[in-house]
Amino acid sequence: MPKLGIIYNDIKPAACRIATELQDKLTASGWEVCMATGLSGILGYSRPDSPVCHTPPDKLAPPGFDDQMAFAIVLGGDGTVLAGFRQVAPYGIPLLTVNTGHMGFLTEAYANELPLALEQVMAGEYEIEERTMLSVQVIRNGSLWWEALCLNEMVIHREPLTCMCHFEVTVGRHAPVDIAADGIIVSTPTGSTAYSLSAGGPVVTPGVPVLQLVPICPHSLASRALVFSDTEVLKIFPATPNQLVMVVDGNAGCYVLPDDQVQMARSHYSARFIRLQPPEFFRILREKLGWGLAHIAKPTSVELP
Repeated sequence: MPKLGIIYNDIKPAACRIATELQDKLTASGWEVCMATGLSGILGYSRPDSPVCHTPPDKLAPPGFDDQMAFAIVLGGDGTVLAGFRQVAPYGIPLLTVNTGHMGFLTEAYANELPLALEQVMAGEYEIEERTMLSVQVIRNGSLWWEALCLNEMVIHREPLTCMCHFEVTVGRHAPVDIAADGIIVSTPTGSTAYSLSAGGPVVTPGVPVLQLVPICPHSLASRALVFSDTEVLKIFPATPNQLVMVVDGNAGCYVLPDDQVQMARSHYSARFIRLQPPEFFRILREKLGWGLAHIAKPTSVELP
């Protein structure tokens, strides 16, 4: 019996309704259907009274989700997509991402297109697009303290009411540099259109094998976004006496202390998107972010009376 999964956002009534209807339909068609919310992919935040929030990335898959699963369907917005990939990436399960949220930058189809999209996938008429994921780790006293898979970005920043931070950053074997800023964003090409873009970073097309580092409100005209090879390991040492906060993909985080080390590298897991048509990144930029739209024409000259 073929097997597929459904991951849905259980706080969105539309996603819950579609998930239930889809499960009934697919089960009647002879599929084994495994249902799960995106909850286990949302890692939560460590707290001062409970600082360790450490679940190995290969232990996040919901029951029934394994390498025997043909594909899974995600019903939600971009947050559910990000959580879903943390759940399934270790098994290489491709995801058909369906938007029941707002912008849906990472989604492939809208809810009203699902019947046709599902028919197309079951007929094998699709492509797999692989996207880079990051392994993010916090090392404390020489031991692994916290880790997560990241599809968009890692952000380390000051807490409210603290002063500007200093970060010592090392890329691969290169000499360390000091960055004075409110925080640092490290993003994948997928995340280049998220927080990194808002902070002034460049847009990177998904197939380019790079990562980027973007200072947040740097206190130097020389501190600008840095794009570097994704084969390099990035290490960040907070050169500040204040406790900092690290957030991964907007929904998982950890406190970072002055003696901690944050280490990032390209993960050997990747996010596998099901594409119903050949990926066209510029079309998505145009539709979702308005990139490359024609300028409004200037008024033609008019003869004055």
